[in-house]
Amino acid sequence: MRNRGELERSGLHRDLLDALEAALDAVEPRRLMRRRLRRSGGCVEIQGAGRLCPRAGVYLAGFGKAARGMAEGVVEALDGLVEAGVVVAPRGHGGRVGPVEVLEGDHPVPGEATLRSSRRLLEFLASVPGDALLLVLVSGGGSSLFEVPADGVSLEDEAVVVERLLRRGADIYELNAVRKHLSAVKGGQLLRYTRAGRVVSLIVSDVVGDRLDTVASGPTVPDETSFSDAYRVLRRYGVWEEAPEAVRSWIEAGLRGLAPETPKPGDPLFEKATSLLVASNRDALRAAAGLLRARGYNTVILTDRLRGEAREAAKPLAGVVESTAAGGPSPAAPPAALLAGGETTVTVRGGGTGGRNQELCLSLAMELHRGRSVARYAAACMGTDGVDGNSPAAGALVDEETLPRALSMGLDPWRALEGNDSYGFFSQSGGVIDTGGFTGTNVNDVFIALVPLQPP
Repeated sequence: MRNRGELERSGLHRDLLDALEAALDAVEPRRLMRRRLRRSGGCVEIQGAGRLCPRAGVYLAGFGKAARGMAEGVVEALDGLVEAGVVVAPRGHGGRVGPVEVLEGDHPVPGEATLRSSRRLLEFLASVPGDALLLVLVSGGGSSLFEVPADGVSLEDEAVVVERLLRRGADIYELNAVRKHLSAVKGGQLLRYTRAGRVVSLIVSDVVGDRLDTVASGPTVPDETSFSDAYRVLRRYGVWEEAPEAVRSWIEAGLRGLAPETPKPGDPLFEKATSLLVASNRDALRAAAGLLRARGYNTVILTDRLRGEAREAAKPLAGVVESTAAGGPSPAAPPAALLAGGETTVTVRGGGTGGRNQELCLSLAMELHRGRSVARYAAACMGTDGVDGNSPAAGALVDEETLPRALSMGLDPWRALEGNDSYGFFSQSGGVIDTGGFTGTNVNDVFIALVPLQPP
């Protein structure tokens, strides 16, 4: 954590920051791959898929925020068995990992870099021999980093639709129902581009509930959504009438059966494919909880499926913190560590800079300040990918001094929340969590609140 020194103001803050770092370490992709795979002579042993002995060797394809780290771990674990590979990572992470090309794409909206890299990846997939093992490394962010649009639809068309859905609070399931049906590669369609006789997808989940058909829009997993679902999402958020003509034409063609649907469960295409979850939000939470438990906190993971509007999700969390501090009904007595994970959403109303984690923690601090029933606490809200919304922060840390300090500086937390300017608020008042950008992994968000014994 790049700015740890300015955040670590007490032992309580130290424990909180150590727990956040333990959460990140638990889902570090390079180590994940080394634990999951190993070479055994000319064969590959994969936890969950058994022993595989491909005659033509091992090939890698991949995309997402963890793509480079995953590729490094596989190349190290298989020690010379990887023949070649192409993966697409965020900007700044390109280069080579042994025999693997690491290309760069765009995030959070696909652009020309994504298109170039994705087309190169499809060329590579077509070259993989039929008697090879293809490992597909999938992680969050892959929806943007790997994309080739459907016929007649441009990346610009897709970007318009995705941006408006994001701004209006569409969740990941809704976004991906649309993305899959504007794409030539998502929703199981990647398998149409390779002759490889065995395909094993290793998936780091950034999706609440860990639905594998939703991570990176499920390029190697059967799709249970339809053109009708995509149409309903566009209607629900008022985007249909604003959508580019090419988008409406393609969706309408799909509704009439004139455009191909994504492959569904039972399609023979999936007989050669295995998909394995290798890390999720739950792993990060368990690691953080284990560290805090060892330090004497009564620790409970409230949920790994936190969702909803960030500012609203903060209110029940604040209630649990208040009840815990007051010795009332609570899942844990002080000193307590309350953890939650998942992914909230933000409906953008203002022109500020911020993200869902900073909004969650700002709203939490406001609720606890309003009640004034918690003398001491420290809480953090962090995106494990290191990027929160349109800000350079990963999230925020708050405590009982956050609001009084801000108010003494003349800051208006209510205006910041309404203007979606949580980063502006925390960058002035203190509390920004800065990981230096992408962490190299992505398993949703982590919330931790520490409630010590309260003074009499």
